[in-house]
Amino acid sequence: MNDRLHRDTVPADLEAPLHPESVGIVHLGIGAFHRAHQAMFTELAARSRGDLRWGILGVTQRSASVRDQLRPQGGVYAVLTAGRDETSLDLVGSVLDVAWPAEETPRVLATIAAPTTHLVTLTVTEKGYCRDARGGLDLALVRPDLDALAAEQEMTAAVQDGGQTAASTAIGLLVRGLAARYRAACEAGEALPLTVLTCDNMVDNGRVLEGLVRTAMDAAVPGDTGLRAWLDAHVTFPCSMVDRIVPATTAEQRDAVERRLGVRDEGLVVGEPYRQWVIEDRFAGPRPAWEDAGATLTDDVAVWERAKLRLLNGTHSLLAYAGRLAGRTTMAEAVEDPEIAQQARRLLFEDALPTLTAPAGADLDAYGESLLERFANPATGHTTLQVSMDGTQKIPYRWGDTVVERLAAGVVPMGAAYALAAWSEVVRREAVAGRGVDDPRADELRAVVAAVGRGDAGAARPDDVARALTALPGLLPGGAGTDPVLLDAVAVEAARLAAAEPATTEPVAR
Repeated sequence: MNDRLHRDTVPADLEAPLHPESVGIVHLGIGAFHRAHQAMFTELAARSRGDLRWGILGVTQRSASVRDQLRPQGGVYAVLTAGRDETSLDLVGSVLDVAWPAEETPRVLATIAAPTTHLVTLTVTEKGYCRDARGGLDLALVRPDLDALAAEQEMTAAVQDGGQTAASTAIGLLVRGLAARYRAACEAGEALPLTVLTCDNMVDNGRVLEGLVRTAMDAAVPGDTGLRAWLDAHVTFPCSMVDRIVPATTAEQRDAVERRLGVRDEGLVVGEPYRQWVIEDRFAGPRPAWEDAGATLTDDVAVWERAKLRLLNGTHSLLAYAGRLAGRTTMAEAVEDPEIAQQARRLLFEDALPTLTAPAGADLDAYGESLLERFANPATGHTTLQVSMDGTQKIPYRWGDTVVERLAAGVVPMGAAYALAAWSEVVRREAVAGRGVDDPRADELRAVVAAVGRGDAGAARPDDVARALTALPGLLPGGAGTDPVLLDAVAVEAARLAAAEPATTEPVAR
C-alpha cells in the first residue's frame, strides 16, 4: 500500500472524495482555514448536485510547504472535526492542486485567465492585503508586482511573457491575474466575467478589496481605460463572513489519523464542529451551490459581519492577550480562568451586544453564550500565541467600533478597556524582554515603548505605555484612542495586569 494518502487510493470505508473535472476556483492563501472551511463547503456543495466544475487550484503565498504536502496526494486530504466528546473524519478532494507563485506565477495567472475559472477567493489574513496605517494600499509593498503588471499590459499577445516575473504579494498576484483575464477576454472576444470573493476578517471586506485593486491598477497602468471598463462591467467583489475555529494540527492528531486511514496524510487539518459562511449574493457568473452545504446567501452581510467581528473575534483576541499574560497556552485554558472569563463576558454582553442589531432569526445572546462554550473546547488546541499575532491589524475591527459606539452612548466600555490593556501589556513585556512582536507595525510598537521609557523600554511604566499604544494612529477609529476617559480606564487595567503574576508573555505548560 502507498504510504501516503492519495485520491486514487482512499480507504474503502470512508466516502470517496470529490474528483472535479476542472478548476473553477483559484484560491489565494490555501492554509488550514481554507481547507477546513471554504474547500469543505465546496466539496459538500458539489457532491449534493454532482457538479464537477468546481475544482480548486490553491495558491500558497509564504512557502511551498502546502504544495509539497498536497501535490503528492493528488490534492486530497482529511478534515478531522474535533468536538469535546467525539470526533469525525472526512476526505476532501475539491482541491486539485497547489501552486507556489515563487516558482509558478505563470500557471496561476493562466488559470485565473482561463474561461473555466469563475471565482478567485482569498484567505490571506489581514496583513496579506498590504494596507498602510490608514487602510489604503501600501504601494511600496506591491511595487514589484505593479511594475510587472505595467510591463505585461504593454506587451502584445505575441511577445507576452506570461507572468515570468514571480509575484511577491497576494494583492499583486490578484491584480495581475485580473489583467491577464482581461487580455484573454479581448483576445477571445468574450466578457469572461469573474467573481473575486474575499473570506478574511475585515469590515466590508469585498468593498475594501475592490478599492485596493483599483488603487493598484491606477498606480500601475493609469491610462488603461479598457481594463477599468472591463472591471466595472464584468467583475464583482462580494462581501462575506466566515466562522470556524481551525487550530494548528498536532503530531499526535496526524499519528491518530494515520492509524485510522492506514496511510499518512500530510495535509490533515482540524476544525471544530461549528462552521458558518455568510456570502453576499452578488456574483458575476456561475458559482457552487454553497447553500446546499449550509452557507447563507444574503443581500446584507454587514449585519452578520459586525456580530461576528465584535462578539467572536473581539472576545477571541481578549482571551489570547489575557491568556498569554496569565501563562495560559491554549484558548481553552484561558477561558477557564475565572478572571479572564469574567472580562470576556463583560466585553461580550456589556460592551459589544448593545452595539449590534441581530440578523433576522438570530439570537445574539445565545450566540454569545455558545462562543464561550466553543472556546472552551480543548480539542481545538488553538493557542493564545497564535491568536495574539497581528494585533494592530485586528484591533480596529474587533474592538474599535464597539469602543466608539459605547463612548458615544456615554458608557465606558470596561471589557474593551481591559482587552486593550492586555494587548498593551503583552507588547510592553515583549519589548522589555527584547523579543520581536509578531505584528506588521512591530518596529513602531517597540519605538513607542522605548519613547515612553525615554530610550529604556524597561523603565516604561505600564500605564503610560498603555496610554501611548491605545493612542496609536489607526488603532481605534473616530478619535477614540485619544478619549481621556477611555485612556484612564485602559491605564488602570494595564497597571493592574502588570502587577499580577506570572509576569511573562511566554505561554507555559500546565
